[in-house]
Amino acid sequence: MEIKASDVKALREKTGAGMMECKKALAETNGDAAAAEKLLKEKGLAAVEKRADRATSEGRIFIKIDGNKAVICELTCETDFVAKNTDFIQIGNDIAATALAKGYTTVNKELSDMLLDLATKIRENMNLRRLEVVDVPAGAVVSSYVHSDGKTGVITVISTEPESATDNPVVKEFAYDCCLHIAAFTPAYIRKEDVDAAYIAEQKEIFAKQVETLDKPDNVKQGIVQGKINKHLAEICFLDQPFVKDDKVSVAKKMDAVGKEANAKLSLVKVVLYQLGM
Repeated sequence: MEIKASDVKALREKTGAGMMECKKALAETNGDAAAAEKLLKEKGLAAVEKRADRATSEGRIFIKIDGNKAVICELTCETDFVAKNTDFIQIGNDIAATALAKGYTTVNKELSDMLLDLATKIRENMNLRRLEVVDVPAGAVVSSYVHSDGKTGVITVISTEPESATDNPVVKEFAYDCCLHIAAFTPAYIRKEDVDAAYIAEQKEIFAKQVETLDKPDNVKQGIVQGKINKHLAEICFLDQPFVKDDKVSVAKKMDAVGKEANAKLSLVKVVLYQLGM
């Protein structure tokens, strides 16, 4: 039977399949558009299943905040081209919004299946790799940042005392700047107290080896080692790092200064950092 160009065009717009694929599907189903659409989806699913073991090293981070909750998730795909696709970006935003609306706190089938239609249409392996929900307590400011390439995302939550300081623009700006800082410097830890004791012991051994040949008394060598440890911790711990917008002070000291300006006491409640594939 003759397949109309208008029917091919309509099927192509609906499924995203190629012109010749649509024409062939319509021919195989005797012009039945619904059957042709189903056939194309089945072929798309088969193609996706064949690619299921292919690496998904590209993708994006998505963040959505609503009231006292924030969600961050990571979607992966095979190519950077798809990661920049507007449909892929829309699906990521929809997944984050759905997780918030329905109270989902982890990856589940419903959320993963939201990717299925797009994966079938594009025929590329995609995954909802991880998802986390952050509860924002009363009297706290939440802020977020996703880098322009979509590969790094940060959420920070900072509490204020009194609670009224959450509306202070200086506090809100600081919370956002903390997100920028974390995205730029990706600290391994938040506080010195968070650093594993075994890691510190290992670093001390390394630094001790470096100074053992110095012609100095043991107590001086020990002081040098401790100085190196303190410097190293300041490099890897967020609150001790030089603040991104004022490297003459640490993040902790900047927090104290912002608190004084806002007539409030600020405390770091939560930090979430997602980097694609990490």
